[in-house]
Amino acid sequence: MRKALAVLALAVAAMIGTATPALAHNVLISTDPAKGTALETGPAKITLIFDAPVQGGDINQISVLGPDRSQWAEGTVAISSNVVTVPVRPLGPAGTYTVGYRILSSDGHPVTGEYTFTLTKAGNGTPATAGAATGVAGSSSGSGGGVPVWVWVIGAFVLLAIGLTLALRMGREKTR
Repeated sequence: MRKALAVLALAVAAMIGTATPALAHNVLISTDPAKGTALETGPAKITLIFDAPVQGGDINQISVLGPDRSQWAEGTVAISSNVVTVPVRPLGPAGTYTVGYRILSSDGHPVTGEYTFTLTKAGNGTPATAGAATGVAGSSSGSGGGVPVWVWVIGAFVLLAIGLTLALRMGREKTR
């Protein structure tokens, strides 16, 4: 029984010791336009840069809401490794614009957030339709870099079962 507990303790220590930060959610590290910036003219696109590659899929969305809560992002959300972009229509009224995003993190979990920038001079653009930038994400190299968490959980259970089986077999006394 002592051998079984020792093997079990060793297996648990090995799993904990080899856990990596790769299972952490993506973090937004840079934006264009920058958070809180004041612009005289609207940007042609929104660019979000994360600390790890973003997975492709139709969960990836970016919205740009104007001061009157109208939608200004329009087109396909594009992913290139850790950079996510979406085209923006020429902006209209001056005021605060809110960029909201939802991306599929490299660990398989959705990550959401938002930030604002200010348009100081009114433009002559017209808003997009409400769901204009919520389509399937475009992707290029590096978009499927994450391993889903369930793979790690199943692997841990398999290792635990193997360890317990070996411990129980080694711990038996041979009878003659």
